[in-house]
Amino acid sequence: MTITQLEYIVAVDTYKSFVLAAEKCFVTQPTLSMQVQKLEDMLGVKIFDRTRQPIIPTEVGIEIIAQARIMLAESYKIKEIVTDRQKELSGELRIGIIPTIAPYLLPKIIARFVEKYRQVKLVVWEQNTEHLIHQLKLGMIDCGILSTPLHESNLIEIPVFYENFVAYVSKASKLFKKKSISPEDIDVEELWVLDEGHCMREQVLNICQRRKSTKGFQHFEYNTGSVDTLKRMVDQNSGATILPELALDDLSEKQLDRIRYFKSPEPAREVSIVIQRNFLKRRMIEALKNEILHFIPKKLKSKKKKELMDI
Repeated sequence: MTITQLEYIVAVDTYKSFVLAAEKCFVTQPTLSMQVQKLEDMLGVKIFDRTRQPIIPTEVGIEIIAQARIMLAESYKIKEIVTDRQKELSGELRIGIIPTIAPYLLPKIIARFVEKYRQVKLVVWEQNTEHLIHQLKLGMIDCGILSTPLHESNLIEIPVFYENFVAYVSKASKLFKKKSISPEDIDVEELWVLDEGHCMREQVLNICQRRKSTKGFQHFEYNTGSVDTLKRMVDQNSGATILPELALDDLSEKQLDRIRYFKSPEPAREVSIVIQRNFLKRRMIEALKNEILHFIPKKLKSKKKKELMDI
């Protein structure tokens, strides 16, 4: 049994295809298939059911692949010991981040990070929470920047900051006349919200304390994954929406006049760096955390006087 064979079966399990797994491992498909076959022959079991498309592991194959992932993670730690002895960070850091955080955080930290750590290549995927959790478990990304808690026992959450939610209201909304608001003031029927699959949607509905399906308006249903689109809908139509506080940096004076803050305790979300329990690249992930903290305003680093919204 070799490390290469373990890498190959993990790749086939990840990509559900011998062809794609070979491409990702930079070998020919016959070479990869031959090594997988050798491992199966040595163990005396079939790891994959090749009659199914996409390829899936057998019952015993699921257990073998799970152990292979652990063994590979431990073997990679040996390389990391050597890397950690080097003064300069180097290598590739694969980051996943949700769309309601990415546009307000990444532009502020990427240029500084790349300038500071010239030997590190950042590879970033912007996807929803469910997809990123799946990628973390498979080891396809090194860390995720997500709203937490996720309640996933095999993932570790490192809280970084606590971002308040604010209301963004049209002049036609009754909220516009208020200096500050309470969750009870919000009429969920006039609220523009993200579509299903976005954790911030659930947090917003938790603020309203009404977990029912909302269409925004009685005769119109709009599905979007963009916070910026929600803001534009308020600008061009009516009603209100909920924004994360970091989104305020991009608003004009006229738009800032539409912001209404919540009374204390303010609803907020916890934002964490999420990693596997057997995570690697500790120094790079710590460097990423420090760059985020350098950018984040002081008031977002504490959860005092805030009510954290669950997902």
